Amino acid sequence: MIVSAPPGTIGAGHGAAPASERERLAGAARQFEAILLRQMLAAARSTDFGGDELFGGEGEETFREMRDAEFARVASDSGAIGLAEQLEAQLARFLPREG
Repeated sequence: MIVSAPPGTIGAGHGAAPASERERLAGAARQFEAILLRQMLAAARSTDFGGDELFGGEGEETFREMRDAEFARVASDSGAIGLAEQLEAQLARFLPREG
């Protein structure tokens, strides 16, 4: 699960500063990257090699989904993949100039 600040703010709580368009774009790019990573991990896990699992069930599936979501968030926040940075750079061209 991705938790973000309300649109137009950075941080949480009282006194949050208004976010610039570039900061909002960077946050959206990181969230997009995390969603893409989660979907890639889910697709990789959906393969079936024909083996019967000793353990399993709904609890394990929930744990895997939560683990994949956290991995995707951490990877995106750290910039390890680099997709968010590239998206931000490409889309920033369309933002109005700050001055």
